[in-house]
Amino acid sequence: MNRTAATAFPVPDATATAAEGSAFADLPVVDDPGGVSAADARAMSKVLFERLRVLEEGTHEYQYVRNTLIELNIPLVRFVAGRFRSRPETTEEMVQVGTIGLIKAIDRFDPSYDVEFPTFAVPTISGEIKRFFRDTSWAVHVPRRLQELRLELARARDAFTAEHDREPTPAELAHRLDIGVEEVLEGLAAAAGYTAASLDAPATDDGPAEVHASRASFVDPGYDLAENLHALKPLIAALPQRERDILSMRFGQDLTQSEIGERLGISQMHVSRLLARTLTGLRTRLLAD
Repeated sequence: MNRTAATAFPVPDATATAAEGSAFADLPVVDDPGGVSAADARAMSKVLFERLRVLEEGTHEYQYVRNTLIELNIPLVRFVAGRFRSRPETTEEMVQVGTIGLIKAIDRFDPSYDVEFPTFAVPTISGEIKRFFRDTSWAVHVPRRLQELRLELARARDAFTAEHDREPTPAELAHRLDIGVEEVLEGLAAAAGYTAASLDAPATDDGPAEVHASRASFVDPGYDLAENLHALKPLIAALPQRERDILSMRFGQDLTQSEIGERLGISQMHVSRLLARTLTGLRTRLLAD
């Protein structure tokens, strides 16, 4: 894999690099992360995750590797956001929110998992976007002020689109109506709760004929999750106390490996090894059962 000059996340200055030896010499560096193909992004991510696993949090190299992973996988966020394009929120809004989910997935992922990173990350990214919808929209009641603002925004958006042949940004709508961007965003969010789609309405404007009701007729994947959790409960209970504590701090309290190490008086590397060993053992016993 050839190295090219990095612009998005440059290698730290010469002093920092010299202090850490030639730690960056074998790391993939890309000039334009957005131009990397999906296959190359997966391949480079594997290399970077293996390196991230053995790095100490807070170092220059750790930050470089983590930031590069984020940049390489932004297209994955855009892919997930595209699933919600029927929503009134802009794609960029959903990408910003989805990136939070991507960062959480990167921090939680371990290359020893028997799964590709995109498969691991998509539920976290999707969940973060859905949480954003839940927290910023109304299902039934919309205040009168926001109802009126919704109409003003709709008229302004139609006029702007007719003039410029494209959708306006929230900032452009705010300038056109002489109001704040935050007020525009609030009005756009209100539009999501102003009407409810019929279950018999078409789910998409093109493609195969399909109604929302057909999409609602599926087996909730949560059942498999509940079954797995039920099977894991006795396996976790049989672990030594320290391993149970580490699992609780990492996945229950969402602590970093460094924070866990400080609590237990051991190194971050030791925590990483213990976690990998524990998860591998649980996975083996779960599959055997």
